[in-house]
Order: sequence, then C-alpha cells, then structure tokens
Amino acid sequence: MLYGPTVTCYFGRPTQGAHTTMKVILPVAGSGTRLRPHTFSLPKPLLPVAGKPILGHILDPLSRLDNIDEVIFVIGAMGDKIVEWVNNTYSFRATFVEQTDLLGLGFALNLAMPHVDEGELLIVLGDTIVDVDYRSFIGAGTNVLGVRQVDDPTRFGIVEVADNRITGMVEKPENPPTDLAIIGLYYFQDGIAVKDALAAHVATGTTTRGEIQFTDALQRMIADGHEIVPYAVDKWYDCGKPETMLATNRHLLTQMESPEVPGSNQIIPPVFLGKDVVIDRCVIGPNVSIGDRTHLSNCVIEDTIVGDEADIRDSVLVESLIGHRVRLQGEARRVNLGETTEIMSFDRRQPE
Repeated sequence: MLYGPTVTCYFGRPTQGAHTTMKVILPVAGSGTRLRPHTFSLPKPLLPVAGKPILGHILDPLSRLDNIDEVIFVIGAMGDKIVEWVNNTYSFRATFVEQTDLLGLGFALNLAMPHVDEGELLIVLGDTIVDVDYRSFIGAGTNVLGVRQVDDPTRFGIVEVADNRITGMVEKPENPPTDLAIIGLYYFQDGIAVKDALAAHVATGTTTRGEIQFTDALQRMIADGHEIVPYAVDKWYDCGKPETMLATNRHLLTQMESPEVPGSNQIIPPVFLGKDVVIDRCVIGPNVSIGDRTHLSNCVIEDTIVGDEADIRDSVLVESLIGHRVRLQGEARRVNLGETTEIMSFDRRQPE
C-alpha cells in the first residue's frame, strides 16, 4: 500500500477555531467482485454513476455538515486511488486505515476505532448511496440506525423493533423475524460506547457466517442497556452489481437537469453529460450518464453508464456499463466493458 497502514491527510486549510465534534467512518475496502471487470482497475467506490463516483454521492452531503472533525476511510486493494481522489476533491481532514483481510464489517470498523474518541460518531457504508436528511437522522436519538423494509430480508442484517426502540438484531437470518433491514447508516452520540462494545466483541473471537459482524457488537450494546432507535430511510440505492448500478443511475438522473446539445443530435431526458463531451449524430437517453472527454459518433445509447475518455462509434447500446477509455465501434446491444477495452468491427472481405 502506497501510504502504509495509516495516514492522516489535511486537504485544504482547516478553519481556524472551528468547533467540530463528530467523526465519520467510511469502510470502502470491499473487493467488488460482482462488478468485475470494472473493479479490476478501479476500487468499487470510484466507479461512476450519474456523473460522479459512488463515493462522491456519499461524501457530498456529508461535507455540508459543519461539525465533522475527521473522516476515517478503511481502504483495501487500490486504496491509493481513493486517497488520491479524496485528496483532489475535498478539503476535510481525512485519515486512511488499511484493511488487508476482509473479515467482516465489525473487523473493518475495529481497525478505525483507535481514531475514535468521546465525541459523536457517524458510520456510513461506502457501497450504497443514501438520500437522507443527515441533521434529521442525527437528531432522532442518542443512537440511531437506518432501516428499510426489503423484499428479501435474508440478504441483510435485520432488526426487531418495539416502542420505537430496536430490541434485537441478527445478520442475514435464514428465518427473518421482520423485514426491516439495516442499510448501513449509523449514528452514536458517544463514540467510546461503540468502541468498547466492538472491542469486547472482537476479543471473544465470535464470528457469524465466518465474519466479525458489527450487528453482534450492536446487540451487545443493547444488552448493556444502550437505547438504539430505528430511522426509516426510503431513498437507498444499491451499487453492488451491474443491474443495481444502472437502477441507481436511473434514480439519480431524475434529480438532475438534462443538457441541450446542438447539431444533429437528440437528447431524451434524463441524461448527464460530463465536461468536453463530443457528440455527433447521436440519440442519447433516457437514463444515460456520459463521462468527461468522451467522443460519441453515430450512436443510439439508452439506460447506460459510460466512463471518461471513451470513444464509441456506430453503436447501439442498451443497459450497458462502459469503463474509462474504452474504444468501441460496431453495433452492440448490451455490453459490460472494463477500462481500456477495445472492440472494433472490420470487413472480412479481401480486396479485389
């Protein structure tokens, strides 16, 4: 790892005399195997959706909170790319902790706990985008956990609720007691209480499904008398696999204004176009996100994400993911192309 196990960076100049009391932990070390080939060359949080990396959609609303003292990233493979991108994009104090073993969320968060003190603590998972009023969420109680009703609760950590208090939780149960899923958004007024509960759980060596689960540590907090309240989150967008990336792209684009493009082109909203995009004789949209410095010629593109600096000609694309710097020529209905891929059509006929 380029930066060693732990590094703190001060991006920009800290506000002098600012009173800040909250730390934020973002676990972003997941390998993103379901999004290969894109995650062979980029960490999952930096994959683009609706005009910016997934991580940008997470950090932008957090950066508007005025009492954040530090953001602690738990990084894994290609973590140096996350360090560089955060460095170039934001001005908050950031600490990066390396995770070499993927042993569960509880294990990842425990690596960040040496940086946690008596102040408030906000934990946001780095693989889903949550559209929430953070001030309302933080103000909902002493300890708050974001939840949402889901169709398949066996895929999630599940909570039980009584009198607006969480009374129990279990990770990916075979027989779920409810359909209220933990969505990966947590607030604690006292970070030390979480730190102590997690350390005590890790010390037992207990695992669930072979991993150290954060839900088990939270269950310990409940048993010790800490009150945790649920907070319903309606707008929660998954980015874990190609089809959910495209679904998230569709949702986020509806919140953006589509551009007007001159010339012999047609834009069908919603559409996002990055900087310095060149379009010639194309029909773009609906639900299309195009990265910076991309060249499109004689194309029809619908429900697709295209990365930066791509060059696409004479193609029809539907429900596709196109990585950075891809070159594609020739008709293709649905493709999933990683970074720097090149696919070109040619005429097999020999010249006379």
